[in-house]
Amino acid sequence: GGPSSGKKLCLSLPRWPKMAMRKQLVEYLEANSGFEDSEILCREKGWDHDALVGAIKSLQSEEQVTTEAMKREGWKLTGEGEDYCKNGSPEVQVFKYIKDKGSISNADLDAALGPVAKIGLGTCMKNKWVAIDKATKVCTASVDSVDDTVQKELASLSSLDKVKIEALKKRKLVAPTSLTAFKVEKTDKFSSGDQKAVADLTAEMISKGTWSSTTFKPLNLVNASGVPSVGGHLHPLNKVKTEMRTVLMQMGFEEMPTNQWVESSFWNFDALFQPQQHPARDAHDTFFMEAPSRAQKIPEDYLKKVKEMHEKGGQGSIGWRYDWSEDEARKTLLRTHTTAVSARMLYKMGEEYRNTGVFRPKKYFSIDRVFRNETLDATHLAEFHQIEGFVADRNIGLPQLIGVLRDFFARIGISKLRFKPAYNPYTEPSMEVFGFHPILKKWIEVGNSGVFRPEMLLPMGLPEDVTVIAWGIGCERWTALLYNIRMIKELFSFQQDVAATKKNPMCWLRRAED
Repeated sequence: GGPSSGKKLCLSLPRWPKMAMRKQLVEYLEANSGFEDSEILCREKGWDHDALVGAIKSLQSEEQVTTEAMKREGWKLTGEGEDYCKNGSPEVQVFKYIKDKGSISNADLDAALGPVAKIGLGTCMKNKWVAIDKATKVCTASVDSVDDTVQKELASLSSLDKVKIEALKKRKLVAPTSLTAFKVEKTDKFSSGDQKAVADLTAEMISKGTWSSTTFKPLNLVNASGVPSVGGHLHPLNKVKTEMRTVLMQMGFEEMPTNQWVESSFWNFDALFQPQQHPARDAHDTFFMEAPSRAQKIPEDYLKKVKEMHEKGGQGSIGWRYDWSEDEARKTLLRTHTTAVSARMLYKMGEEYRNTGVFRPKKYFSIDRVFRNETLDATHLAEFHQIEGFVADRNIGLPQLIGVLRDFFARIGISKLRFKPAYNPYTEPSMEVFGFHPILKKWIEVGNSGVFRPEMLLPMGLPEDVTVIAWGIGCERWTALLYNIRMIKELFSFQQDVAATKKNPMCWLRRAED
């Protein structure tokens, strides 16, 4: 028979071509000011609702119509539900087949009806519509007729109560659905023309002049949020460097210019009273340059004084007693430490003293990259960042150096320090610095320090009673400790996870408790 009111038809309407649907909608709106409900309009016209919604939104984007959305929740038949809606529920199909046959074996019933038999026979027995002989497995009808309530319910979903809907849902015969209908009204920009508004101005439009007769979509500058701006993300090293720089400036230090990575062996080694036979000057420890291979601008007077100090000594020192080579001193390299920068600044202080006769005490620091021909491992890189500082003044020495170090490390969170005698070519005395890490709960090496040797300072022209105390720490190792990074290669190398810079927390060095 024909469908009753509320029955879900088991048919799907054809998809409407976009332009055909738009044309039909425009023709309808030419004769009408709008419509109250797009779902009702589709039912009246036989249109596909999804296609109509696409046409509505196309006109809305051109500001030809205004819309008001109306969301509706409901239920629809599943594929299985549509089958039962058309052919009857499994239990009724099984009952009718057995009734028509009079009696039938369970195996023949399965062969005849397939999956429907397995689903429907159990319900038939539960409802006592069918009986099975336990010995012969033959099925017979127990009643004369049955009413297919499931088929009727599937045909009238809109009138069912919640209990019946849930029962059908449990059998996977219905599924929830939602539909957004629209109320539509024309605007004063409505046009029945076929020309569709475009979004982009092209070079072809400009060259042919067709832009003047083209209708463009309006720019949405009111509620368009645009692409979210994520901005840049600071590398953990930069965060730590910035925090260290702030700490040192708060202590009264000035930052030295450190933008010269290529340095001469003279400033990197010789000016520091480091002998030319020292192992650190070998190619397996230092990156020497092929081009430029020779430094040109070295102050001649200062070069001669350094040569004399190396060969013969002076002011109580006997020097290193070897034939110093200017060619060796002029070799260029990637600086192995920022102490080369400290040497240049101390030489400038000596020049100022020679020109004015007045010595001014200074506190300087530097934070920048240095390069060493190292074997890469968990704690060593071929390039890394060094934090270095020095204080030049009269009547200072180890006590003042220890005081500066205690103040600096307390400001970055370490109050317990130990000092161990060490050897450095250009400092005497020298000390390694160990600190008790409050998070790791153990003593770790945190830096190196010492008092610059007179053999380094006197050729620079500084007064004989001026002493320079200095110290340095590695920035990568400190950053790895702060960010709990196991290997510094993961922090500063090709193995670094660039995406991690978006998630790393800020660096905040808090003063240690006394």
